[in-house]
Amino acid sequence: MQQPQSRFFQSHGLRLHYWDWGNAAAPPLLLIHGGKDHGRSWDVFARALQPHFHVIAPDLRGHGDSDWARGGSYALPEYVYDLTRLPTLADAQPATVIGHSMGGMIAMLYAGTFPEKVKQLVVLDGVTVRPDAKMAPVHERMIKWLGQLDRLEGREPRHYPTIADAAAQMRAHNKRLTPDLALHLATHGARRNDDGSYSWKFDPYQRVTAPHRLAPQEYAELWGRITCPTLLLFAGESFIDPAQAAETSRYFKNVRAEIIADAGHWLQHDRPDEVLRLIAEFVELSPAS
Repeated sequence: MQQPQSRFFQSHGLRLHYWDWGNAAAPPLLLIHGGKDHGRSWDVFARALQPHFHVIAPDLRGHGDSDWARGGSYALPEYVYDLTRLPTLADAQPATVIGHSMGGMIAMLYAGTFPEKVKQLVVLDGVTVRPDAKMAPVHERMIKWLGQLDRLEGREPRHYPTIADAAAQMRAHNKRLTPDLALHLATHGARRNDDGSYSWKFDPYQRVTAPHRLAPQEYAELWGRITCPTLLLFAGESFIDPAQAAETSRYFKNVRAEIIADAGHWLQHDRPDEVLRLIAEFVELSPAS
């Protein structure tokens, strides 16, 4: 079974990691994971699409084998900056970009900021902002942020006796995960501690709500700048209301929206065959691909 190459690059003073699946002569394809995840979460999709693309799956800052940000700096625009430093994207032709959850938000910000750099865009349950939402007053955002930082200060990471225990915790949160997939995700998503136990690789601070985040209407402004064909896939059983989220398709110029039934937020794990079929159709691969 094909395995990707482990590579590193520098961004914002951080040593960041990505998985390179080869086929460098092919058009670039960027797979962006969501929060508390890692680049190896995409293995099924990377292997299926690698014959047609040069597939790159980064570990976002604070995730996987990438450095944690100093001071817990994880605003979405900072992730976008990191993408601009990826060697594969620096001088390449426009890329196909696929993102899940937070990775979908990052993908849309990247495509809206640099529309000429994205050929096709796929977002999996990633429209997590309503452009018509009211932004809380700045003092409330500051108080919320400060409180989150206080609660995380000195917090000890959770320890699991074995990788199997970490995988079992993942299945407790998503009962659709198969044992093999949960073990794969845990193997690449946890690191061994000095005492032999395991803890998750992601930085807890990446879940903090930065007070300087973009305003809801600013997301819509960037979405309106996206010029490439866009596929929005929504999970029918997500914490995101699929009907309300699908309404946001009106902010995009060239968009198709689909709701995946019998799938939760991790729709690429819950319904991989269906999601991959829709992606292959969207990027115009042959049915046999």
